[in-house]
Amino acid sequence: MTYRLRALRVLLLLAGFHLIGVALLAAMAAFDWLLVTRWLTERAAWFEGMVLTSTILVAAAILRGMYVFLRAGRLRPLPDAVAVTPEDQPELWEQIRATAEATGERVPDELYLVAEVNAGVAERNRLLGLVPGRRRMVLGLPLLAGLTVSQLRAVLAHEFGHYANAETRTGGAAMRGRLAVVQTVESFHEGSTPLHHAVGIPYLAYARMFLRTSYSVARHQELAADRLAARHAGRDTTAATLRLLPVLSVAHSHYLDTYAAMGEPLGALPPVGEVYGGFRRLLAARGGERLAVLAADRHEPRPDEYDTHPPTAERIARIAELPADDHPDVAVDEPAALTLLRAPDQVFAALEAGALAQGEAGLRRMSWDDLVLARAVADADGWSRPLRVAVGRALRSSAQSGDGTVTSRPAADDRLPGLPEVLDAFDRGLLWTAVADRMPKPDQAARLTGASARNFVRPRVFDGLAGMVHLHLVEAGVAGPDIAWSGQPGLTLPEEFEKGLDDALDAAVADTPDTAPLRALLDGRVSTTGARAADLGRRGIEA
Repeated sequence: MTYRLRALRVLLLLAGFHLIGVALLAAMAAFDWLLVTRWLTERAAWFEGMVLTSTILVAAAILRGMYVFLRAGRLRPLPDAVAVTPEDQPELWEQIRATAEATGERVPDELYLVAEVNAGVAERNRLLGLVPGRRRMVLGLPLLAGLTVSQLRAVLAHEFGHYANAETRTGGAAMRGRLAVVQTVESFHEGSTPLHHAVGIPYLAYARMFLRTSYSVARHQELAADRLAARHAGRDTTAATLRLLPVLSVAHSHYLDTYAAMGEPLGALPPVGEVYGGFRRLLAARGGERLAVLAADRHEPRPDEYDTHPPTAERIARIAELPADDHPDVAVDEPAALTLLRAPDQVFAALEAGALAQGEAGLRRMSWDDLVLARAVADADGWSRPLRVAVGRALRSSAQSGDGTVTSRPAADDRLPGLPEVLDAFDRGLLWTAVADRMPKPDQAARLTGASARNFVRPRVFDGLAGMVHLHLVEAGVAGPDIAWSGQPGLTLPEEFEKGLDDALDAAVADTPDTAPLRALLDGRVSTTGARAADLGRRGIEA
């Protein structure tokens, strides 16, 4: 079967999806008419009234689904995006305009910038797109930051490619119908009563059949758009762009989780414009190989029967089969597509103002260095607190058990022992006789004894002791923040601590604790518990 026939079949099935509601409404109308004119009896009036009420409710649910289906092609508001006019960003619009003309397509009427590694073109549907309507393009700022100008042209050409080919015009209408079908089924599942769910059962069954049937048409659309992008931007550039997009997606997720969300436990945000704009710094610090490391363990999700995109490897292989062209390769020093923006800092700030939730927008702002330091202190305080509480309880228990009884009361935070007291407790042999038993552990681990119990608790003691050392070094002024755009944010420690701290901690938490190596490292650096470090941790957590 040719592509045109497959697309026509999908359109007919799509019409059938809409006719489900018409048929059900007609059947219920006929049933109600018969009930009122032929079957109505005074003795069963209450039962017949319940039936009429039920059919009216079912009809309302069906009409709601039909309404959603008809409105599926509307362009919805984008509150989390920044609208950009040709006057605002003429260089970016010129690239879009040139690509649209090269692909034989209309220039979008609207352009929105979003905080995603994504791009797309949507059109206000009339007759599922068979009649052209208002067109909108969406571009992700992280995408502009990670792609070169020529790679951006490949992405733009691909998006216009969904509308450009005459042979895919009908297929494009069919694919926009997929969206209408999905939104209609979702409307039934989001209904407030079980009746909505029951009415949605035939729609869901039909939708599954429709999505499977339109599978080949959807894939043809994607591959045709790839071919158009290769003709416009170059075969090699398009293939390179397809390889890069998953890497950028993983890198952006890493940035959001590791950097943008760093201040969440502190109730703080990065500087204005840096919640999303800081992604530029990560890209600048990591070359292509370092970015690829982030995505090395990522496996492309297994495609399901409704997936409209072929696997990336297949798309790249299809592009490689195209004949060579005279388009230049991507230059190493080619500017990023973000350079097309005027005043990008202001654009990132505007996007941030619209995308952040109302409560988040009012959080205090901290510089990256202050944010990293406050988070490192808060984390170190969190790591060390269970150990300090356990040592405090063990010390008080030891002091109060002269008659052989053992008592234990929780200690107040301002009475928690400092690093010297913890090390002294280890030297007294309390680690494995009193402290370890007071460390928090799940019920299953509470039954462990001997070496098994020590090996379970040891990593928690190690982390707690490391957190105390970090707090002391910050208090002493010898450890500072390290944003580490190319690695993992945290603290920069003195060279001797970078080299010897792990070994010293291992010795301190061994079966026979030896605190001498750790004391030697601390000698001359820190001598007392850092009240200021503890205050930093409390302020970081409570702010």
